[in-house]
Amino acid sequence: MFLIKGNICADRVRLGRALQKPPMTQDDLARKIQFMGMDMTPLIISRIEKNQRHVCDAELKVLANALGVSMDWLCGEGDDI
Repeated sequence: MFLIKGNICADRVRLGRALQKPPMTQDDLARKIQFMGMDMTPLIISRIEKNQRHVCDAELKVLANALGVSMDWLCGEGDDI
């Protein structure tokens, strides 16, 4: 049973997309992740950003790589990307 409702990376996933040049849509991020070999749809990304879905460690790593940020930053640790 999870002690945390949702996930701790929701806001940072959204911010990470917004910081891309040009900003990345959920569709763009889903395509990039799929290209990296993981099946993640725009709906899944939307649910993650709305804190409606947990993120496993493998997904967290792929999200961080796709956004060009560290896993620590994605989890809300520090301000350095």
